[in-house]
Amino acid sequence: MSKIGVLLSGCGVYDGSEIHEAVLTMLFLDREGAEIVCMAPDVDQFDVINHSTGLPMDGKRNVLVESARIARGTIQNIRNIKVDDLDGLILPGGYGAAKNLSNYAVKGTEAEVHPDVKRILNEMAQAGKPIGAICIAPVTLTRALNGRNPEVTIGNDSDTVSAIEAMGGKHSAAAVDEIFVDLRNKLVTTPAYMLGPGIKDVAKGIEKLVMKILELAAS
Repeated sequence: MSKIGVLLSGCGVYDGSEIHEAVLTMLFLDREGAEIVCMAPDVDQFDVINHSTGLPMDGKRNVLVESARIARGTIQNIRNIKVDDLDGLILPGGYGAAKNLSNYAVKGTEAEVHPDVKRILNEMAQAGKPIGAICIAPVTLTRALNGRNPEVTIGNDSDTVSAIEAMGGKHSAAAVDEIFVDLRNKLVTTPAYMLGPGIKDVAKGIEKLVMKILELAAS
């Protein structure tokens, strides 16, 4: 049975993990009998957004605590996760992937990746273990793996494509129900809600991503 990490970044599309993408990832992993290892950094969120208005709210929320909502309480601090604990790793999207796992949302191509996120991504890549990234998460993946020339997709958004290539990545366009596989680095990406439009649409690409991660983890 493969042990697949799911790296969460909070709870909610505008300031954390995109909930549909995270839950679909776990559903497809569980359906295939994989052991799911949920994790998140123990840090304050970059911001807190009212998801009914899209406007910022006062106060602080913790990324690990908020991610535990999606994980139903079974979650680990990413600081305690080692590469030997996992056979593969998947990053759902949501703005948290670009606000809390890195600061791409603020610094763009000069973004810094959270140290433990960068560590585990590079350890996975060095060990030849597969990594999946959904929606906007490939920008953080690209920045973390700078120097490995990662090949990814985020769909077709021209500004994000330009940023990925400026950070040393290579982009290939893909539809919402497609995945792109970088076999050299064992990376699997899919656009999901970068394209949408709905949960039934993003589910197709996420299911393919999960199945490919499991295939690569077993090979």
